[in-house]
Amino acid sequence: MSEQAFLVLTALAGQPRHGYAIVRAVEELSEGRTVLRVGTLYGVLDRLVVEGLAEREREEVHQGRLRRYYRLTDAGVRALSAEVARLSSNVRAASAVLRARGV
Repeated sequence: MSEQAFLVLTALAGQPRHGYAIVRAVEELSEGRTVLRVGTLYGVLDRLVVEGLAEREREEVHQGRLRRYYRLTDAGVRALSAEVARLSSNVRAASAVLRARGV
């Protein structure tokens, strides 16, 4: 799973969000390390929808512009949980190697 997909799924884990809210959440979650452009965001969202990990929840017009809200599916929750476990395992392994080196 790409870091961008991981962060988008994480942003959707708490509640359904529209595109701009996802961009802001990803930037906050990554402490500014990841800033999604609109084209990148919708490319990631399209892939997550095709894979069944996210889905469009609703659309609404806000100040004359269409907002599409996305939410995490049950499969998305499982995929995010599996990725968290994988990353945690990697962090534990790397930390052990670094401790052995005295770092």
